[in-house]
Amino acid sequence: MTRHTLPAPGAIPADALRTVVDGRWAHVRQETREQLAAAELHPDPDLSSAEYRARITDALKVLTASGRPQSGFDPSVGGDGDVGGVVTAFAMLAYGDLSLLVKAGVQWGLFGGAVQVLGTERHHERYLRPIIDGDLLGCFAMTEAGHGSDVQHLHTTATYDPATREFVVHTPYPQARKTYIGNAARDGRMAVVFAQLITGEHRPGVHAFLVPIRDADGRPAPGVIIGDDGRKAGLNGVDNGRLSFEQVRIPRENLLDRFAGVAEDGTYSSPIENGTARFFTMLGTLVRGRISVAGGAGGAAQKALALAVRFGERRRQFSDPSTGEEIAVLDYLAHQRKLLPALATTFALHFTQDDLVARMHAIQAPGSGPAGAREQRTLEQSAAGIKAVATWHATHTIQTCREACGGAGYLEENLLPALKADTDVFTTFEGDNTVLLQLLAKELLADYGRTIKKGNPLQIAPLAGRQLAGVLAERTGAASLARRLPWRGLDLTDRGRRRTLLETRRADTLATAVRHLAPALRTGNDEFAVFNDAQDLLLVAARAHVDVLVETSFREAVEAVREPGVRALLERVYDLHVLSVIDRERAWYLQTGRLTAAEARSVRPLVNELCGELRPYARTLVDAFGIPENRLACPMLDDEAWAPAPGK
Repeated sequence: MTRHTLPAPGAIPADALRTVVDGRWAHVRQETREQLAAAELHPDPDLSSAEYRARITDALKVLTASGRPQSGFDPSVGGDGDVGGVVTAFAMLAYGDLSLLVKAGVQWGLFGGAVQVLGTERHHERYLRPIIDGDLLGCFAMTEAGHGSDVQHLHTTATYDPATREFVVHTPYPQARKTYIGNAARDGRMAVVFAQLITGEHRPGVHAFLVPIRDADGRPAPGVIIGDDGRKAGLNGVDNGRLSFEQVRIPRENLLDRFAGVAEDGTYSSPIENGTARFFTMLGTLVRGRISVAGGAGGAAQKALALAVRFGERRRQFSDPSTGEEIAVLDYLAHQRKLLPALATTFALHFTQDDLVARMHAIQAPGSGPAGAREQRTLEQSAAGIKAVATWHATHTIQTCREACGGAGYLEENLLPALKADTDVFTTFEGDNTVLLQLLAKELLADYGRTIKKGNPLQIAPLAGRQLAGVLAERTGAASLARRLPWRGLDLTDRGRRRTLLETRRADTLATAVRHLAPALRTGNDEFAVFNDAQDLLLVAARAHVDVLVETSFREAVEAVREPGVRALLERVYDLHVLSVIDRERAWYLQTGRLTAAEARSVRPLVNELCGELRPYARTLVDAFGIPENRLACPMLDDEAWAPAPGK
């Protein structure tokens, strides 16, 4: 990638930059912008929980009328099969009220999505049309109070009774209740409940069941106990609640049986014999929710940056001694260092999200054909890692933007506090981020084992010897150190070297985890203890892997740009993102000898130089997201408030 000349700020075509940012689903983005611009719904902190929930439920009906939710479903039920388009539109709801985003995600992404991908034709014919139309509001009841992340060992049971041809759904003790369930406290009429299936002496693991939780008048169904989670730190327009079941009977047909079935006599059957493989296949089909959360986090970060950059251009502080004029706070390097690297990474994650959505669409869209196990597994790995990194990035970025706006950023009327509160839970729902990175790291080890040994990926001890020599073994001594340091400096023109730094970190951190695990496993140590002792190494390796995924997506997006001015600008944004990652990990590069002290010292000045280059384009970059003006309107950005008094 050569370094093109950066044109004057006003010379970059705004529409051309927007076209690149909008990508494949540009028409969906534009339609969603128009819908958001036309809507008058704004968060109101003074509403009671009951009023706010009612308002969001009404807004859900507006979304239904737009026709967008149905677009992600199969044409056989009136949809367009545009899986990627509906996830793209969902992410853009983050520009508005995030309670609506989450409520929509529960209804059509989780509840409707589970019926679509885990159910069969009879479930689709009976339930999908009412779900799409909003006539059947529902819940996704997976999480239990005592088993939040360990879905495979949930304690809710669904026992088959062959005498009545029913399943009996039961909560055996209080910590097995379903909790934090969206749509449960107020609106849900049915839930997809994940429970341990029991038929006779056979316990084939967790399966999904359709369980009515309220009657037509809104009263709890017999045996269903519904609680309200009450006020939360944010998202109070969503009616999160608790569900417990006291011997609740449902028809045999309410088992979502795409991957397994129970005959009338109680005989269990599944095309996937291995129970663990079957469980992960079922959960793999639900990857859309995880990808959607990453997209929503990206939209929230974009909005926060748009607010903070616009404020930074208006807010002036202290005078320039040479002119006597007050200086815009965005002209200070410290302020640029707060916002511009975060903006660069937001762009990087935006293009990564687009790639992830396209991959998901290729697998899940109608007519795409069955996905290979490897293709599906790779998508799940990427979704887990990117969801974790994207939501952590949003949390950090929104806080940074709040601070960059000073006291104004702390006022509810200026939108940032709601963004901060509403997105905070993104780091722990649809998979706790730490658990997701552990999952990714274990999958990377498994991939390594499958590639090298074609066997149990945990039995990697032999790999620590001959097979790893010269590839993964840690080198020591001056001669080997010289072989590991092929660079004599870093500059703004050699992107290949910087890319290699990221790729080397990915390889080295995985190698470190392998080296740590192999001897311990070879000696027959307790597997849990071995992995528990290596958790920190696994998390580092997973994060390094995601860093490479993000760099690759961003680089390929920039390389595809044909308009010279847009490409030159995005090249600088790409440079800032990559150098910011290297800056973040300077300690690792120094400790491992991958950078000399002199090279490490050169990173920060390069970041500063890029911040200065991009300062005149900051407004252009945040405007490229195309956030509707009514979604950014707030007192701290009111032009009249910043107009000087006459004669001043």
